[in-house]
Amino acid sequence: MTTCHDAAAHTGHGRHVRKGKGTMERDSDAAFLGTELRRARLAAGITSQEELAARLGFHRTVIAKAESGYRPPSSDVVEAYLREFPDLNAQIEDGLIERWADHVRRNGGVFPKFLHSWVDNEKTATGLFYWEPVVVPGLFQIEAYARVILAADPDSDETVDARVAGRLERQHILSRPRSPMVSVVLAEAVLHRCVGSAEVMHDQLVYLAEIGQQPRVTIQVIPATIGVHTGLTGAVAIADTEEGGTVVHEDGFTAGKTTAESDIVAKARGRVTVLRSYALPREASLELIMKVAKDRWSNT
Repeated sequence: MTTCHDAAAHTGHGRHVRKGKGTMERDSDAAFLGTELRRARLAAGITSQEELAARLGFHRTVIAKAESGYRPPSSDVVEAYLREFPDLNAQIEDGLIERWADHVRRNGGVFPKFLHSWVDNEKTATGLFYWEPVVVPGLFQIEAYARVILAADPDSDETVDARVAGRLERQHILSRPRSPMVSVVLAEAVLHRCVGSAEVMHDQLVYLAEIGQQPRVTIQVIPATIGVHTGLTGAVAIADTEEGGTVVHEDGFTAGKTTAESDIVAKARGRVTVLRSYALPREASLELIMKVAKDRWSNT
């Protein structure tokens, strides 16, 4: 695999990404069903989620979600686990899923507490806006890119697999029958910041360009030639709710904040208008994304 350093050597302006240290296994009671499923797998001598996924006929991410403690697995996943691990039947029949689901509602699953309100609004929003000056927004991250980002968090008590599964779960809103209108504005620096490897970056940018062609998704890029602008203060996300309100989520150094306060909403919308005025048009933005994918991150 070509490293970010290798790819940068061809362009003359390399950046390095520090690899995250291993995260601790979480011990929250919100995850005890996932823990039981994982324990059953390991007790049977199946050491990897990939191996179990192959046995059960699912993608690895399905197993990761089932063992993450984020939400109750679907009935077909449960049935597959029970066929593979009959000893789980007594626990399932004893109400394990129901008790676990109640714990998840009270404890928040894989997302940090400050993000709960935003994730709830994101799921049901009619319109979404994301401004990102640093990395690709979570809603548009491919699995490999998300894994590198999440592994770099030194403070999480969740496993990387669990948090990746939770992030990918959020992306289901893009494929629901009536998906929200989504608008994204990125700084061009996001396209050049090496996350993981050249291959990861290439695949991530190609995915961005592909999903940016969907009729309900608009992705725009503010070119690097625009040096200083109002968006340098940090990332922001805005959700228009089904009830007609608006919620704003702002990232912070240690924690984010979600609010519906009218003055903050008005200020955020004003800055969004300015940011969009700096951004390239939709088609030109997608062309730039693909150009960077090819010129900076492709091995060919």
